[in-house]
Amino acid sequence: MQDFDLDRRVFFAKLGGAAAVAAMAPEALAEALEHEMIDQLGMITQADSQQQNQPRESREHFRKGVGHVFDDRMQKFKDLPDKPTLADFFECRFSRSTQRHCLQSAHHALTTDQPERTVMACLVHDIVLNLAKPDHGWWGAQLIEPYVDERISWGIRYHQALRFYPDDEVGYEYPEFYNRIFGKDYVPEPYIAEAHQFARNHKWYMEARLITLNDEYGFNRNMEVSIAPFEDIIGRNFKQPKEGLGYDNSPSAHMWRTMIDPNRTL
Repeated sequence: MQDFDLDRRVFFAKLGGAAAVAAMAPEALAEALEHEMIDQLGMITQADSQQQNQPRESREHFRKGVGHVFDDRMQKFKDLPDKPTLADFFECRFSRSTQRHCLQSAHHALTTDQPERTVMACLVHDIVLNLAKPDHGWWGAQLIEPYVDERISWGIRYHQALRFYPDDEVGYEYPEFYNRIFGKDYVPEPYIAEAHQFARNHKWYMEARLITLNDEYGFNRNMEVSIAPFEDIIGRNFKQPKEGLGYDNSPSAHMWRTMIDPNRTL
């Protein structure tokens, strides 16, 4: 992993202090770290800055596991077209930090001549963070499953577990950054260990492993990547419904509709 400058004390303070961190389940702490790193890629808006100057109890009135569309510190959403596409969601709903992370990951896969499925998987592997943060591998797979090759959604589902397990044969090392944040004795939860073992023995193992390899290159604060280079890849690998995402009655259409209008009460 690239050397990412994150202040451990500030990070722990956001989670409620060292005592609160010690009480957190390991997987919850790992998820919090990744989301913090992705969030730091985004531009801090004026509203964010104003909130940061307020007492903690006045600004943290939302659950830590909610996605960006439910965060009331976000700027007003842009209107989506009547038949929104994946690119429209990138522009109008996905947070800047999520955009940059996914685009940078996909850019690395593209420029290193990796399979087009891998490029597509990297492009969408963390977009579900805009909707929900815990277990984002499973949520992310469900979100895109109706629209992509099964191997792409499978890889996204299991990349979450594989992050914590090195594979010398493909050059994936356990991130030293995890040791600095979690400590040397960090142990993933049993369901993560089980998911890793299942994926490791699966014929599609590399679909998920390649996502973790490219994930490491998605935390560059000084790099801007446009979605334009990926338009043809999306066209070949993402089945855009003619009705628009959210209106096609797919098993995950409700998830896209929630992102279209997260302010609805019912």
